[in-house]
Amino acid sequence: MKILNRSRQPIAILENAYSVSYKKRLNEIWGASFILPLDDPKNAECQPLNYVEIIDDLTGEYIGLFRIVPSQTTKSESNYSIKYECDHVIATLLDDVLFEYHQTINWTTKQNIEYILARQTTKHWRLGRCDFTRYFHYKWEDENGLLGPLFSIAQPFDEQYEWTWDTTSYPWTLNLVRPSNATTCEVRFGKNQREIQRDIDPTGILNRIYPKGYGEGVNQLTIREANNGRPYLENAASIAKYGLIPYVWVDRRFEDIDSLKASAQALLDERSVPKVSYRISAVDLSSLTGMDVDKLRVGRIVRIVDPDLGTFEARIVGESKPDMVGSPGDIQLEIANKTENLGTTQADLERRQEINEVYAQGATNIDSHDYNDNADPNNPATIRFYLPEEMVRVNKLELTFETSEFRTYGKATEGGGATSTTTKGGGGTTATSSSGGGTTATSTSGGGVSTSTASGGGSSQTSSSGGGTQTTTSTRNFAQLNLVSGVPQNAIGSENYGNHMHEVQIPGERFNHSHDVSVPSHTHNVSIPSHTHDFNVPNHRHDVSIPNHTHSVTIPDHTHDFTLPNHTHEIQHGIYKLNSTPSRVTIKVDGNTVQHTSTSGQNIDLIPHLGTDSSGKVNRGWHTIEITPNSLGRITAQITTQFFIQSRGGGNY
Repeated sequence: MKILNRSRQPIAILENAYSVSYKKRLNEIWGASFILPLDDPKNAECQPLNYVEIIDDLTGEYIGLFRIVPSQTTKSESNYSIKYECDHVIATLLDDVLFEYHQTINWTTKQNIEYILARQTTKHWRLGRCDFTRYFHYKWEDENGLLGPLFSIAQPFDEQYEWTWDTTSYPWTLNLVRPSNATTCEVRFGKNQREIQRDIDPTGILNRIYPKGYGEGVNQLTIREANNGRPYLENAASIAKYGLIPYVWVDRRFEDIDSLKASAQALLDERSVPKVSYRISAVDLSSLTGMDVDKLRVGRIVRIVDPDLGTFEARIVGESKPDMVGSPGDIQLEIANKTENLGTTQADLERRQEINEVYAQGATNIDSHDYNDNADPNNPATIRFYLPEEMVRVNKLELTFETSEFRTYGKATEGGGATSTTTKGGGGTTATSSSGGGTTATSTSGGGVSTSTASGGGSSQTSSSGGGTQTTTSTRNFAQLNLVSGVPQNAIGSENYGNHMHEVQIPGERFNHSHDVSVPSHTHNVSIPSHTHDFNVPNHRHDVSIPNHTHSVTIPDHTHDFTLPNHTHEIQHGIYKLNSTPSRVTIKVDGNTVQHTSTSGQNIDLIPHLGTDSSGKVNRGWHTIEITPNSLGRITAQITTQFFIQSRGGGNY
């Protein structure tokens, strides 16, 4: 045994170690232990977390690299020692954590393993061989250690798998392999079998199987057409012995009905009998014979030959040696029923087929909400959406939108019947307007103007009447004429005449008279000599004065009658858009303003603006997005949500 420090440098050989043991279990952390005398100076090198390299001295086989964990000191009259317990160095993956939330979606098995190994603080491990390509979705949150998440990657598999490792070189190599179903070793009574113990467990019995393959619902593949209309296979002998125990077996990889039926039959044959496990104490003869058939190692298929228990085959799931120094040939084995040589079936208590199909790790979903409507500054585009309680994690919640012209779908509406309307004034009204004050306007000519016009020469014109004319006129100008006269007041010597007046009254008849005029036939000769006209306009101006004044208008009490005859307006159908669009928008999510004002946007992250609880987790339930334009416009939007939902729920409808 060799001790290495934490830098993997050899520091001691434990030549005095005894009771050296190891225990290997399939797909679990291996363990080992050893004892040193209390006074051995090499105890000083066996510090916690130092490494121990164990090699089987009998066979020369490299067992593995372990690290020291607890130690127990015993001091008594008969025992004076320190016992050291060790874990395989695969346990170094427990030294790191997966902090917060981690999720992988539709990745291969290899990619998922590498994702976990990349989280090592110290890169002890790297991936070597990976025989599986599966596309499960995984999620981990606040995991203490990377080993649990690593081992969980293969747990949903519907076929057997084996984690193996190589620690002979650094970084150490981790492998996920498909174990062989070939029988490669043997335990036989009278040869290498010392003791055998059998455990029978009937809890895994299935004697009626309902196989289902590819598809969903009523379209899912069953075996009815190849099984006389029956959707199940059954083992009558097992039912008679143990009672009816049915089981629905789903494997969607099957698209062929015959393959589905054959695999289901193989599974039924195996599971119709109780699960049997064995604990065997044997002798490791491989160091003596050098034959591979005598190497009893974990993961291999062993044939058990016993005169009382019969001959059967099963996989070694546990291997241990209790004392490699004192009893190097003693080996203990744990075996279980062998999986049939069909990669699609197997029988174990975990029912891997069921785990594979309904594994409750969940699935990633994408949901979207569409919106199209008009909006204005007082009526925003309001989008409401719901996040259910089953959402484990909201991965993305994004808004994509654009703004276009406001839209309407018609231009007119039909009128009603004839209408007569009378409007009445409120009474007489007098309106007075007043000028701002007197105004004087003056215009001035450009100076004196002298104009002379001349005729074209002398001319003589004669006009002749149409003949003699006699006209009689009769008139009376006054109905009565009164004439008053007196002495003038300023007459000299008026005192001699006295102050008196004379009045003479002439009746109107005295003025009644007529005139007879006789105009004989005649002509008029007018001679116009050659002449000119002179007109002189002196320099002058015009003054116009508008005094301060008012205008009064009186509107008497009155009414107006208006009659609208019976008529209709035809609707003009169509899509009509405004010729303008908004220039900016305001976006609010659960009342929180988003720093985006452009009239369009793509994949805007809304998660930082969603309403949350006291722990910062996005609230489940209703959420609201408001997009408010600064003028009339139309909003076209889509909300895209990517979320991880738990594969648990109630109901079957």
